Amino acid sequence: MTKVLGAILAGGQARRFGSDKAQALYQGERLIDRVAAALLAQCDTLVVCGRDEPGFACIPDWPEAGLGPLGGLAAALRHAEAQGFAFVLSAGVDVPDLPHDLAALLAGEGAAIVESQPVVGLWPVADFPALEAFLSGGGRSLYRFADAITARRVDLPAALMNVNRPEDLAG
Repeated sequence: MTKVLGAILAGGQARRFGSDKAQALYQGERLIDRVAAALLAQCDTLVVCGRDEPGFACIPDWPEAGLGPLGGLAAALRHAEAQGFAFVLSAGVDVPDLPHDLAALLAGEGAAIVESQPVVGLWPVADFPALEAFLSGGGRSLYRFADAITARRVDLPAALMNVNRPEDLAG
């Protein structure tokens, strides 16, 4: 693969968590820093989508806030297209145990998502027009978009954490 943009999708409200997930600590590190480190280990550069986070390049969700993960993914793909990237490797801010070889695990023909967590995926930038059309048609489900572009669903060797509540960090 060439020219991969890492994208942390971080525009959620964290209602179930009760506070800002990005700032929550897991094994002594903020969740956003753990996700960033994993993505930077395999990407050319990184953006945080959907929030302003000091110390990171940040872009707003696109075409507007409130679209869930698809708004962050659309922003990342749009940014990647404008900057000449070929792929976006995406993850939520709430997946602190991403493998540092995730891009290789998801590599193959077309887009790929982690079966249990579709926000974790490898997306060809060429899929941006399809996502733009999906959103303009009212689509909001990441799984439905992935199915619409026939993204492969990949089972990873080990299940990923998905931090939704403070007690999820106890592990």
